[in-house]
Amino acid sequence: MGIVGEILGTPLGYIMKLCYDLIHNYGFAIIVFTLFTKVILFPVSMLVQKNSVKMIKMKPELDALKYQYIDDKDGLLDAQAALYKREKYSPFAGTIPLLIQLPLIFGLIDVVYRPLKHILHFPAEAISAFTAKASELLGTAELGSSPELVVMRCANDPANQQAFLDLQNGALSGHDVGGMLEKMQSIDMNFFGFDLSAVPSVAVLNLLFLIPVLAGLSALIMCVVQNKINVLQIEQGPLAKWGMTVFMIAFSTYFAFLVPAGVGVYWIFGNLFSIPVMYLVNLIYNPKKYIDYKTLNKLKEKAKAEREQKRADNKLSRRYYKELCANHNLSKMRLMFYSEQSGFYKYFENIIDALLQNSDEIIYYVTSDPRDAIFQKNNPRIKPYYVAGNHLIALMMKLECRIVVMTTPDLEKYHIKRSKVRKNIEYIYVDHGCTSINLTYRPGALDYFDTVFAVSRNQGIEVREIEQLRGTRKKRIVKCGYGLIDNMTQAYEKLEKTQNERPTILIAPSWQYDNILDSCVDDIIESLVGRNGDKYKVIVRPHPQYIRRFPLQMESILEKYRDRFNENFKIETDFSSNVTVYTADMVITDWSAIAFEFSFTTLKPTLFVNTQMKVVNRDYKKIKLKPFDITARNVVGKSVEKEETADIAGAVEELLAHQADYKQSIAELKESYFYNLGHSGEVGAQYIIDRLSAKPACAEEADGE
Repeated sequence: MGIVGEILGTPLGYIMKLCYDLIHNYGFAIIVFTLFTKVILFPVSMLVQKNSVKMIKMKPELDALKYQYIDDKDGLLDAQAALYKREKYSPFAGTIPLLIQLPLIFGLIDVVYRPLKHILHFPAEAISAFTAKASELLGTAELGSSPELVVMRCANDPANQQAFLDLQNGALSGHDVGGMLEKMQSIDMNFFGFDLSAVPSVAVLNLLFLIPVLAGLSALIMCVVQNKINVLQIEQGPLAKWGMTVFMIAFSTYFAFLVPAGVGVYWIFGNLFSIPVMYLVNLIYNPKKYIDYKTLNKLKEKAKAEREQKRADNKLSRRYYKELCANHNLSKMRLMFYSEQSGFYKYFENIIDALLQNSDEIIYYVTSDPRDAIFQKNNPRIKPYYVAGNHLIALMMKLECRIVVMTTPDLEKYHIKRSKVRKNIEYIYVDHGCTSINLTYRPGALDYFDTVFAVSRNQGIEVREIEQLRGTRKKRIVKCGYGLIDNMTQAYEKLEKTQNERPTILIAPSWQYDNILDSCVDDIIESLVGRNGDKYKVIVRPHPQYIRRFPLQMESILEKYRDRFNENFKIETDFSSNVTVYTADMVITDWSAIAFEFSFTTLKPTLFVNTQMKVVNRDYKKIKLKPFDITARNVVGKSVEKEETADIAGAVEELLAHQADYKQSIAELKESYFYNLGHSGEVGAQYIIDRLSAKPACAEEADGE
C-alpha cells in the first residue's frame, strides 16, 4: 500500500500483535483492533458532533445570508466566513474521520498483507529468504501482491517444513529458522471457516463471498440508524438520505472484493461499532439542547411548500412556452416586454399605456411570475405569458422579434441570453430605480444591451463612463425619465390633502444586510413610541423582499411588538396600496429607494440611517461621477449614524420643523435630475414606435448620446 501503509503498518502491527497475544484468534483480534480504533477516534467523533450541531444551528442564518447577498457572491463568502468564525465552526471538521480512517485502512491492509514484518517482526533478510524459498517451491518468480501471506501458507504445509528448515544452513545461518516457523504456524488466519488472508472473488462462489455481502449489509444497518439519529442526516431530504445509503452499500460491497477478508471483517465491524458511537455522542452532546428545531421545522415546511408550488408553476410555464412557440407565434412577434416579477410592471406601465394609445402594436409580455398583475389587464393587445426557468432560457435564445424591453440587467452574462436566431434584435434596458446603476449593479451589467432608457442625466453619464472604463461599444441613450415617479406624483396630486392629527412617521427599510430591521429598529421604536407616547403615529413597513426572504425574522419582529400595536403604532405588511407613503409626514429608511420615491413625490424630507451601504459593484469608485444614492441623501433630508438611533426622536423633530425648507430643495433637485417629468412614458413609447417603423439597425450601428 505504499509508503503510507508501511509507515502506519508498523505501529498498527504492534497493536494487532497485542490483540492477538491477548485473544489468540486472528479474527477476534481484528474485531478488538476495530473497537480499539473507535475508542481512540471517539474524541474526533465528539468534535464532528459539535461541529455538525453548529452547522444545523446556523442553517436559518445561512439561508438568510444567501438571500441577502443574492447579487454579491464575494459578499456572501465574506459573510459566511464571519458567521463561521463567530460560531467557531470548521467546514472541514466533517472530513477528519475520513482523513484518519483512510490511513488506518491502508495501515491495516499493510498489516494483513505483511504479517512477517508487522506482527512477527522478522528481519528483512529472513523475509527475503522465506519469500525466495516459497517462490522456488511453487515454481514461480512472482507471488502476487501479498507474498508474505503466500509464505505463511507454504510454511503451514507439512510437506514444505524441511525445505524451509534447510535455510538454517544457507541464507539464514545464524537465525533460529525453526522458531520462526513456529511463530508463523502459531498465527491461524482461519476465522469460522474464512481465510482472512485471501481476497474474495466474484468468479469464485465460496464462503469468502459472504464477506462483501456482510460488508454491504453492515453499511445498510449503519445508514438506517444514521438517517434516524445523526444530526446532519436528519435534516437531509429522502433522496439525499437514501442516495448516500445506496452509495455506502455499493462502496462497502465493492471495497470488500478488493482487499483481504481480514480487512473486510474490519470494515464490517467498523460499520457496526459506529452505531453505539452515534448513540453515545448524541447522549453526551444532545442536539436538542442547542438547536431550535421548531424554527427548522418551519423552514422545512416553507421549503416543501415552495417545492410544490415550483412544480405547479413549472407545469404552467411549460404550457405557456409551448403556446408561445406554436403556430409560428415567435415569427409574428415584433415587440416583447420581459418582467422577472409581478412588481416590475409599474416600471413599464407608462410606456405600455402610451404604446396602446399611440400605436396599433401588439405587445407580448413575458413574465417569470405566474401571479403577475399583467394577467388582470384583459387588454386584447397585451399578450401575457408566464415563462420561467429552462423554458425562459430556451425562449430567449429563440426570439425573432424586433425589440425586447426588460428591467433585468446582466443580459448574456447569466441565464438570459441574446437571441441566437436573430442577431439584430434591439435590447432596451429600463431601470427599476432612479439611483446609481454603477453602485448597485454588477460590473458590466449593461454591456450587452443596445439601448438604455435613462432616468436622468446622471445615469447617462454613468453609462458612458462605464463604457469607456470597460472598453465596450456605445449604446443608445434615450433621455426617457422615470415612469414610477410620474405615476406616484400624479396619484399624490389627486389625493385630498389633510393634516395628520399627529406627525406620521413611516419606517421603510431596505432588505439588504445590516438594514434597520436587523440592526436598530428596537432603538428607533423605543425613541419614537416608548419615550414619546402618542406624540407620533409610527408605521413600520418592511420591504416586500424582506418578508418574502426572511419570514422567520419577520415573524419574530411581529411577535415582539404585537402587544404594543394600537392606532398610533403598527407594522404594515400589505403593499397593495401606497396610501401610507402618500400620507406620511416623514420616512425613515437606510438605503432603500423608497426615500427618493417618497421625497420626490410628496416633497417631504427623509431621515436616513447610515447602516452598511449596499454595494454590489465594489469598483464603483473607478468612475468620476459620485453615486446619486450618496450625494442626494442630505439634499432630500439628513442622515444619522446607526449608533445615534436611540435618540432619533430629536432628528425627527428637527426635520419636521424645517419641512418648508426641504420642500424647496427637494423640488429643485427633482426638476433638475429627472428627464421628461410627467412624460417619460410618451418619450419611451415614441422611441419604440419610431424604431419599429424604421429599418432594423444592427447593434453595431448604435450611436451615442
